[in-house]
Amino acid sequence: MAYSDTVEAELPPVLAALQQLIAVVAQLRSPDGGCPWDLAQTPQTLIPYVIEEAYEVVDAIRQENPEAIADELGDLLLQVVLQAQIASESQQFDLATVADTITQKLIRRHPHVFGDVTVAHMDEVHQNWEQIKAQEDQESHGTDKLAPRLSRYARSLPPLTASLKISKKAAAAGFEWETVDGVWEKFQEELGEFKEAIAHESPARQQEELGDLLFTIVNLARWHGLDPDEALQSTNQRFIQRLTLMESVADRSLSDYSLDQLEELWQKAKQTLKKAES
Repeated sequence: MAYSDTVEAELPPVLAALQQLIAVVAQLRSPDGGCPWDLAQTPQTLIPYVIEEAYEVVDAIRQENPEAIADELGDLLLQVVLQAQIASESQQFDLATVADTITQKLIRRHPHVFGDVTVAHMDEVHQNWEQIKAQEDQESHGTDKLAPRLSRYARSLPPLTASLKISKKAAAAGFEWETVDGVWEKFQEELGEFKEAIAHESPARQQEELGDLLFTIVNLARWHGLDPDEALQSTNQRFIQRLTLMESVADRSLSDYSLDQLEELWQKAKQTLKKAES
């Protein structure tokens, strides 16, 4: 039976499209005429694709390109459906379980919408959300301790994102400076220790001190309401834009220019971009 034959005509378009995708993935994973590549995949081998597709969705959103966003969301949705299909083949769970789990979680964490809780502002929504999550963690893991929750962030999130999340949760639990001046003092302390490690310590110690310095910078960002991940992403993009302008006016490879000449090109590129933004 072809995959199109499994789609019920009376389904709403969105459900019909989803059912068609589920049927296509099931056929790709079928031992009878399926795709050898898809059949060879496991949840573990697909991890890089989950990460890659998530980042490509983020990039499309930042570019504000609706067509690209829809395309990249489709690629990410494929990873969800594929993971569920593989799990269903060994009776672990299926896509219905995935959808029902998140639906029940949303209902449970929004008692002001689906229950009788009243909230006055967004801060109360956030507080309720965190309390419910903490209760869920205690019920699921048998503990209300902070460290196990922070460990999950360290395992599952990119390091910079994890640092911001960990620092926020630790601060909410009371592990916090009294004023931002204390954070700046910590920054100067960690900067000094990093310089000392670079001058006299082993590479392993240098790496540790660099991590401490970066973590303190993340805390400074948090205190000032800044997103370090967005900040670094923006810097990466500006660097590439300036480099693109430099190469557009260069009459030879950049490696053939002296350092002073490169600095001159760099400053001109910065000024050009500033004028374009103003």
